[in-house]
Amino acid sequence: MGVLDLFKVDGKRLMVTGGSRGLGRAMALAIAEAGADVILTGRTPDTLESTADEIRALGRQAWTITADMADPAQCERACQEALAIPGQIDILINNVGNREANIPTEEMPLATWQEMIDLNLTSAFLATKLIGGSMLDRPTRSKIINIASISAIIANRGIHGRHYETAKAALLHFTKATAADWATRNVNVNAICPGLFMTDANKRWNELRPEVIQTFVQQVPMGRPGEPEEIGPLALYLASPASDFVTGSAYVIDGGYLIW
Repeated sequence: MGVLDLFKVDGKRLMVTGGSRGLGRAMALAIAEAGADVILTGRTPDTLESTADEIRALGRQAWTITADMADPAQCERACQEALAIPGQIDILINNVGNREANIPTEEMPLATWQEMIDLNLTSAFLATKLIGGSMLDRPTRSKIINIASISAIIANRGIHGRHYETAKAALLHFTKATAADWATRNVNVNAICPGLFMTDANKRWNELRPEVIQTFVQQVPMGRPGEPEEIGPLALYLASPASDFVTGSAYVIDGGYLIW
């Protein structure tokens, strides 16, 4: 077997939460190109079907499940629907998440805080419990990839909504703890910590608060934000046999932002 063969995922099945757009879409397409079939969850049927069609154009199977993963009941239902599709899920990417509430801590309603924690953390817990739980003790190795953020490590300038930093930091430690628990049970659990990528969500931030995005970009040694497709190769590495001896790790991809 050559080294490039280690990056193939032929015959595997991937599930990506929040997979219809942005980083989720980019990772789904990269891993599908390497051979995996894909289950996508998301809130918008049109974008789900559009991404699913792109995956099918690569010769892979694709399924879509419409659900708001911030709602624990919908999240559980989506996971059960995914498990009901004949065949096993080999790779899980807990991607769904966003800083949807730019509210100072002293003004944030408890209900908003809980909703954002559910979106950015509880969704990953439930998918790991249900989808990851189905992976345990198989003869073949499975992979879980949690999409955290550099916000798990630093506090962002000029912006509120500290639920996001809190949830992503917790997700990072959940990654390590779960990796330790499942290290001998044939499941690898790792995290990716993206910096600023120009997804639809960040394009919207750029329209609402351009000074926040500009300040961030000024602190990136490479002098630019990332493009969504640049995260795909890293996700493929963590999804593939190339990373079989890697677990409990967090990979920063931020153009060098954390250097300074």
